[in-house]
Amino acid sequence: MALLNLGIVAHVDAGKTSLTERLLFEAGAVRSPGSVDDGTTRTDSMDLERRRGITIRAAVTSIDLGGLTVNLLDTPGHPDFIAEVERSLAVLDAAVLVVSSVEGVQPQTVAIWRALRRIGVPTLFFLNKVDRRGADVGRVVTQLRQRLATRPVLLTTVTDQGQTHARVRPIALDSEPVVEAVAEADDTVAGRWLSGEPVPARDVRRVIRRSVRRAELSPVTCGSAITGAGVPQLRRILAELLPRCDERDGPLAGTVFAVDRDRHGRRAWVRLWSGSLRVRDRVALAGDRPQTVTQIAVSEPDGVQVRPSASAGQIAAIRGLSARIGQHVGDPPRRNLYRFPPPTRQALVEPVEPGQRLALFAGLAELADEDPLVDLRLDEHQAEAVIRLHGEVQKEVIAALLEDRYGVRVRFSGTLTACIERVTGTGAAEDRIKERGNPYLAGVGLRIEAAPVGHGIEFRPGVEPGRLPPAFVAATEEGVRAGLRQGLSGWPVTDCTVTMTSSQYYPRQSRPHQKFDKSISSVAADFRHLAPVVVTAALRRAGSRVCQPVERFDVNVPHHVFDAVTALLGRFGAVISDTVEAGGHLEVSGVLPSSRVPQVVAVLPDLTGGEAVLTATFDHYAPVTGEEPPVLPRRGPDPGDREAWFRAVPR
Repeated sequence: MALLNLGIVAHVDAGKTSLTERLLFEAGAVRSPGSVDDGTTRTDSMDLERRRGITIRAAVTSIDLGGLTVNLLDTPGHPDFIAEVERSLAVLDAAVLVVSSVEGVQPQTVAIWRALRRIGVPTLFFLNKVDRRGADVGRVVTQLRQRLATRPVLLTTVTDQGQTHARVRPIALDSEPVVEAVAEADDTVAGRWLSGEPVPARDVRRVIRRSVRRAELSPVTCGSAITGAGVPQLRRILAELLPRCDERDGPLAGTVFAVDRDRHGRRAWVRLWSGSLRVRDRVALAGDRPQTVTQIAVSEPDGVQVRPSASAGQIAAIRGLSARIGQHVGDPPRRNLYRFPPPTRQALVEPVEPGQRLALFAGLAELADEDPLVDLRLDEHQAEAVIRLHGEVQKEVIAALLEDRYGVRVRFSGTLTACIERVTGTGAAEDRIKERGNPYLAGVGLRIEAAPVGHGIEFRPGVEPGRLPPAFVAATEEGVRAGLRQGLSGWPVTDCTVTMTSSQYYPRQSRPHQKFDKSISSVAADFRHLAPVVVTAALRRAGSRVCQPVERFDVNVPHHVFDAVTALLGRFGAVISDTVEAGGHLEVSGVLPSSRVPQVVAVLPDLTGGEAVLTATFDHYAPVTGEEPPVLPRRGPDPGDREAWFRAVPR
């Protein structure tokens, strides 16, 4: 049977989950459509999703469209979860982008559309809510053309829009409006249309199929997910015009796009691109040792069913693999690779009941394992958990998951912009055994120097391999990385190279007629505890600079508010790099400090009457200038204060 992996994507409240429920109902998969307001949807399984009426985690379900099996991925619509959307887009054959025919194109619509284009996902637009007051299909189609710079092909028409009895009818493919729209993307159709020669529907259908795959045309249909108006036409368009899964033979290739847990434990969701996978197969994820598949469950119209195997095109939940989101099996299509932007905010997480601290840490560790966007940093000394975030709603999601799944209620500290520190020069330091109060039976010399942006932290053993036991070298690296988690101003240090320049240790010894004696022999902990002291001293001599996250923004504005918007951006420290005409509007792009983005977003609607559309994504880190760099209070003992460190971390 033919397969189509289809994503349902949209901005918040556009109705994508309602559309998913309607498609399930029309296909006979459910007895009645679930309600977002009542919390009865099939794809929103989390309690928070039902309470808030929003989608947080991507969910997979399947329907049968008469010979075509469609795996539906219902994805989040809130801006805080754009990365959840992007990692789901990476495994799709096509997508339906739902846009409200009342509110029209929203900022998140623009962000999702750009992600679809960047990843190369063929897309169809569904203009929802034609039964609501204020619906205007013509206005929204114009917005699609102007704000998204796409070539829409309207394939349905609506009568009595804005009323509960609105009806949707198909537009013939050989009709004048459709042929005219298709002529924009095909010279042959354009030539026949301009000469007045009729163009058969089959030729138009063939051109639309090809143009959708190449992202040259975007089919547009309209309807109401609540009443079901226009959904039969959408089903037909899905089956006839969108590209299906390419069934490929060859070696096994797949992409892990989600990790979750059910009552049976952990499972990894994998899109298979080629080959087949069977229970008991040994699978090697990129960079890992082979692991044994213990169970395979495949998404089918009857639900997620346990099967002995899965084949190309299918989406399967796999047990037995300690896979991480974004990992690959084999060599999947290159277009489906993606990267996660680093979080730009951070907050302290504490349990309301102090006795639940260990349960909190265990729960956060599991959530971080499931979701790469949960950037967790545990402080063992002060028993604190710091989490880096992409938005305020993510706090609520983490709190809800911890309470619902682990029974731990939490509170967050005030959110800060998450900065980093970069090394500015070169510095070296050395500590020797029994000198300057060193209580450890270890001596270490370290040199730290700046590395190119994006290099991360590189540790080099220098000349020590062969002179120092490997366990001591590994412990030194562990201590160096721990020491660089908080720099001179309290922020994580990155983009540097740390090299061992010397070492000392006491070999394994014992007193007469006794076993190994730790009191006179060096152990790995000696190097692990001394390294933060030495690397901090070297960093102080090299110097560091606090760098703040900077986001690349694009703001789509009408001409008459251009001056006001650019003045606003300049006031908040934006650097404008380009301004281009985009379908009757001006597209202004540039960079803006992440700390200022919420302020701009808050002011922009009132300034422009809601007409400006701004999207922003992390771009790079830049030194803080023109003001005192922010300092993050240190958590735990300070290795820069030798006496205090030696008291807090005794041998």
